[in-house]
Amino acid sequence: MPHPTHTPDTGRIVILGAGPCGLACADELTRLGHRDFLLLESASTPGGLASSVVDAAGFTWDLGGHVVFSHFGEFDRLLADLFTAEELLYHDRSSYIRYGDGWMPYPFQHHLHHLPPRDATACLSDLLAARHVSSGEPSAPADFATWLGTMYGQALVDRFFAPYNTKVWATPLEDMGSAWVAERVAPVEVEEILAAFAGTAAPARRWGPNATFAFPTSGGTGEIWHRLAVRIDAGHLRTQTHVVAVDPTTRTVILADGERVGYDHLVATGPLDQLTAMTATCPSSLRTAARSLRHTTVAMVGLGYKTPTTDSRSWLYFPQPDIPFYRATNFSKYAPANVPCADTGTYSAWMTETSLAAGQSLDHHALVRSCDQALRRHGLVPEHTPLASTHVEVIPYAYPVPTMGRDEVLAQVVPWMEAHGIYPRGRFGTWRYEIGNMDHAVKMGIDVARRLLNGTPEELLASAPALTAVRVECRS
Repeated sequence: MPHPTHTPDTGRIVILGAGPCGLACADELTRLGHRDFLLLESASTPGGLASSVVDAAGFTWDLGGHVVFSHFGEFDRLLADLFTAEELLYHDRSSYIRYGDGWMPYPFQHHLHHLPPRDATACLSDLLAARHVSSGEPSAPADFATWLGTMYGQALVDRFFAPYNTKVWATPLEDMGSAWVAERVAPVEVEEILAAFAGTAAPARRWGPNATFAFPTSGGTGEIWHRLAVRIDAGHLRTQTHVVAVDPTTRTVILADGERVGYDHLVATGPLDQLTAMTATCPSSLRTAARSLRHTTVAMVGLGYKTPTTDSRSWLYFPQPDIPFYRATNFSKYAPANVPCADTGTYSAWMTETSLAAGQSLDHHALVRSCDQALRRHGLVPEHTPLASTHVEVIPYAYPVPTMGRDEVLAQVVPWMEAHGIYPRGRFGTWRYEIGNMDHAVKMGIDVARRLLNGTPEELLASAPALTAVRVECRS
């Protein structure tokens, strides 16, 4: 991606979307002394995909699974500016996978010795055979299904990776690429696995960037973005403002009420397929290419119970096809204030996530009933505990799917946009799940602000090829 070699004539900057990326961009522009910008958000409150809601019964819910961890100093400094030490709770991750009638420690592939003997033998045998053939790496880029089999062996794929990831992505794994795998699928050290079987292994390492994570004491994840939005002058942030078209020729965005807002540079943090569809003069070939990009829809079902919070685990994975959700989060453990009156001696809260293919219909009542029954059936909630609250949030654009043709589409669409003064950024602007955490979004927002004001290269995007990281089991 080309970068300017001189300080640009900045002019007016319009930012579409007040999620983490857009808010961070606006905040950095303010910090650098630039006042000629406007942040437009279609929702009634800022926060985007990282928002939180409070239901009628007083339970707080996030829009899907979020925990706070960071790869970047800018994100760390932002968090330190917004919260005192007492306003954040810190947790050591405690995660398990439901397997048969028991629980496997996370990551699955590090704990094969916990499997029933027949399954353990099959997984270990296939893993060793795969490693002997591949020497640790596939010979060429492959689809995700092939990559998993090459790296882990078919027995492990059949027992966990295939059923779990099929639920997460709502997409055939053969349709997904593998160039994005690295940090987010736990690597396997065969010697350590063999030592675990022999009973001579050292204590298990806590793998992954979210082995320790933070969470606000109140307000859910959305409290971070609420506080950041407060720092932006009211005249620079407009909510309930719907953009329906972008005209690169006149450098204007057109709002639903007909108002035209001019810009010199446009930072667009919404979905790239929608951006191409509403951008005048965007070639039809690029619009067609962008329509091939896939994403998931996630139904977050929050279930509040009148029973104490006693489970000490953070979140749990469910590869079983008869369980609707792929993950259940022990949300009252994250922060007592997530339940009414912060009373975890009386209430508990479980937040479940169910992936849907884009456009798939959903029976809300049936899904709530199925999620509730599954939590009880698998021992997370006592059988006769009364429900205190149910809450459903459907996130139409939850995660961009890294399909086989994704990178080719991005290589066509993004340069055209930038050549016309439009900078797609954030989880769905870049359509790159591997750089779709909250900290990545903040870093992208800060980087593009610095680029537009000072002409400095965008550090995250410049290093993104080295960051091709899969989030198969890890959450943002």
